[in-house]
Amino acid sequence: MDRFRMIFQYFQSNSESVMNGICGLLTLASVKMYTCFDFSCPCLPWYNMAYGLGIMFVPPVALFLCGLILNRQSFVMLEEWRRPQGRRKKDLAVIRYMCSSIMQRAMVAPLVWIVVTLLDGKCLICAFSGSVDPENFVGFANASAVQVQQLLAKVPCKDDELMRNNTSRKAVSRYLRCWSQALGWSILLILIIAAFLARWLRPCFNQATLLQARHWSNYIDIEQKIFEETCCEHSRLFAHKCILHFFESMRQEIKLHSFSLSREGEGAEGEEDLLWGITDQDQVNKLLKAWYYEKPALDVS
Repeated sequence: MDRFRMIFQYFQSNSESVMNGICGLLTLASVKMYTCFDFSCPCLPWYNMAYGLGIMFVPPVALFLCGLILNRQSFVMLEEWRRPQGRRKKDLAVIRYMCSSIMQRAMVAPLVWIVVTLLDGKCLICAFSGSVDPENFVGFANASAVQVQQLLAKVPCKDDELMRNNTSRKAVSRYLRCWSQALGWSILLILIIAAFLARWLRPCFNQATLLQARHWSNYIDIEQKIFEETCCEHSRLFAHKCILHFFESMRQEIKLHSFSLSREGEGAEGEEDLLWGITDQDQVNKLLKAWYYEKPALDVS
């Protein structure tokens, strides 16, 4: 149990490192899921686009939401944004910094999924095989409009009897795959350039403001952790005190049954100090309400 407690405390004290690790795991999971996914296009004119675009964009939305849920700072940021003003003013620069940090981490896995699907090309071929111009491919010249749409819809299905050895199917597939890979490499290049510029242009802006926002963002996160730890400690002590009080009232009955009730005088005094004189539920609720509505100012002078 002590070993698990140490691991939990490590995660609590290194939330930024843990979030970077979770971000990396989600990224690897997105690639692994796509490679293990059995992609099978329906090859129907009205369903190809919905299926292809759904595979391309629905999992990234799920991965993005997972990134937000697993990021502890998401809830800390929402609490800081929604809390009353109280005695402590809210710094919008800190909230913006936290939001930017959360979004950057949450967007990595979805973008990796989209880039991988584009480089693979199957989703885009399935989605847009019915949208190409059949006049650019000689194999569809003698077919009617309905037949052309049906044939184009079967382009992703290379095992279909009608399209197995069709050269036009291969031409359309190569054409769309080239567009898909070009789009994927373009997005990847844009992301790399954006990361490069953000990395090298950051010192050109007000570095002091950035350091302040980062410092107070870490402070809000650590303050919330310490508050939760303190609440757990006080809850344990308050429960211990209530149980002792219950058994104290049952002392006569315990004596009749020949039980002995040990009393810890020194421990009780220490618990009383830690509990700040809290003796009932209303006082606990009042204390928590005061913390929420009247957060103390950041001044310990």
